[in-house]
Amino acid sequence: MALPADYSDDSIRSLDWKEHIRLRPGMYIGKLGDGSAYDDGIYVLLKEIIDNSIDEFVMGAGKTIEVSMSDHKVSVRDYGRGIPLGKVIDCVSKINTGGKYDSKAFQKSVGLNGVGTKAVNALSASFTVQSYRDGRTKIAEFEKGELIRDEPEKESSQRNGTAINFLPDETIFRHYRFIPEFVESMIWNYVFLNSGLTLNFNGQKYFSERGLHDLLSRNTDADSMRYPIIHLKGEDIEIAITHGQQYGEEYYSFVNGQHTTQGGTHQAAFREAVVKTIKDFYKKDFDASDVRASIVSAIAIKVQEPVFESQTKTKLGSQNIGPEGPSVRGFINDFLKKELDNYLHKNPSTADALLKRIMQSERERKDIAGIKKLANERAKKASLHNRKLRDCKVHFDENHERRQETTLFITEGDSASGSITKSRDVMSQAVFSLKGKPLNCYGLTKKVVYENEEFNLLQHALNIEDGLDDLRYNNIVIATDADVDGMHIRLLLMTFFLQFFPDLVKAGHVSILQTPLFRVRNKKETVYCYSDEERRDAIARLGVKPEITRFKGLGEISPDEFGLFIGKDMRLDPVILKDANIKGLLEYYMGKNTPTRQLHIVANLRVEKDDESVNPVIAEEVVELGVVA
Repeated sequence: MALPADYSDDSIRSLDWKEHIRLRPGMYIGKLGDGSAYDDGIYVLLKEIIDNSIDEFVMGAGKTIEVSMSDHKVSVRDYGRGIPLGKVIDCVSKINTGGKYDSKAFQKSVGLNGVGTKAVNALSASFTVQSYRDGRTKIAEFEKGELIRDEPEKESSQRNGTAINFLPDETIFRHYRFIPEFVESMIWNYVFLNSGLTLNFNGQKYFSERGLHDLLSRNTDADSMRYPIIHLKGEDIEIAITHGQQYGEEYYSFVNGQHTTQGGTHQAAFREAVVKTIKDFYKKDFDASDVRASIVSAIAIKVQEPVFESQTKTKLGSQNIGPEGPSVRGFINDFLKKELDNYLHKNPSTADALLKRIMQSERERKDIAGIKKLANERAKKASLHNRKLRDCKVHFDENHERRQETTLFITEGDSASGSITKSRDVMSQAVFSLKGKPLNCYGLTKKVVYENEEFNLLQHALNIEDGLDDLRYNNIVIATDADVDGMHIRLLLMTFFLQFFPDLVKAGHVSILQTPLFRVRNKKETVYCYSDEERRDAIARLGVKPEITRFKGLGEISPDEFGLFIGKDMRLDPVILKDANIKGLLEYYMGKNTPTRQLHIVANLRVEKDDESVNPVIAEEVVELGVVA
């Protein structure tokens, strides 16, 4: 075996703070991404800045935070105390520099390591910080973490506080853009967790009086709630609970203001404690799945020195509330055992409605038990030679460094799935091939998931039968042709997910694949265009009479070319649910009100003209279904 190259003093390098962050950004902000997923790095950058402003609010300094944003640039202005003017540059450019280390008030804060703002600075093409403090101001400007402007202090009439502007570096976040719906969701969570805070986002005001009660009210259709929201608050803990009509379980969990999208010890303890408390209250040995079926709940706790399972803090690993405090499990169980039990005793109508919901879930579970058993046996046999699924080697439910990349492409027909299969990354990308248009499952019960072979195999491929805890792919990408049939298949698949697995959509796992409509090339260069505007720009740039190819379907794109569109430059349109009334959305778009839908389509019909043809285009509600995609 050959020895490696010389290993000497010259092999050892010391990176400065900004070089290390830029070389290993994933250590600081998780995945990079282009902004098409709610947990992409650009949103982590924004959160790091707002978190500092929230800490000022928690300290009682400044009740308003202003956030303005374009597709690429962000400005955040708070009215807290302002960074001490002599330390403005240090606070944004020296690792392990901050004001939280010795303050008891910050013992239950998330960002205690003095890294966040520095990571934003290092990963931004442009970063400007300005502090206003006691009639004076200080401003500094950076490029990729390098100080380029250091102005001396001067007088100012502005209110105390800090203003930060940053432009993420496109060499790191390729083709990125901020999606307002993701940012709006983040903004709402901040105000739900900080009653009394006003957050202005692009001119719109966000405010909450009732905390997690308001969170559930906003995210749950009022008509589907089986009983009024149960809202419980104690020292270092707040909980809101209701049950709806949907399938599955839905949780919003937070630690010290951090949205733990992947749950953790507190969410697991909450799920366990809810079942135990309800069983004890009714003195019945309910099945845990019947108690939690259709639950919608939120939990926020505060923990001293929280331990998260990653730098992005999306999953709590702490077992105890503090170094000398009780366990997270015991703390949550004791709180619910007392407060939820008291609430149900004092509100018999709510207790009665909850009992009816549990018993309904029990009946539904028993009703499909036989069908479920047979379907699972069929799926188990099929998995050994499942021609619909071409699996990958890494999965989301495994502890692997590439688990975030795991993707399942759902395609139509053999030609499209063949191209994707040949060009995919076999480590992290899988393909599930549909044989045609799936069943319109609106209005059907969950029996259809087991009775319909295709739905059953898809459910098992995703491993979501019992919830998202063991989801096998982080990204579920619907890859269909951009024609009427392809749009229809998208709609039918989205109906399936929203009807039976809405938490999959709400958690941001479902996207639509963008593939180029045109290829424009000359002898020297090839440009792939995703719109008519990009096509016209390419024609103008490449000069006289370039060759133009119109891709009519995914099957027409060769495997070699397809690899360019599902790799690092893959473009995804996230499916974002904007309306909590899922039942109403599905009923309108997938129900039997054909005349109403026809009038809607006619009202939204438009004609686009270009230099080649006149094309009637139907408004894309066929994809949106009340969601943004």
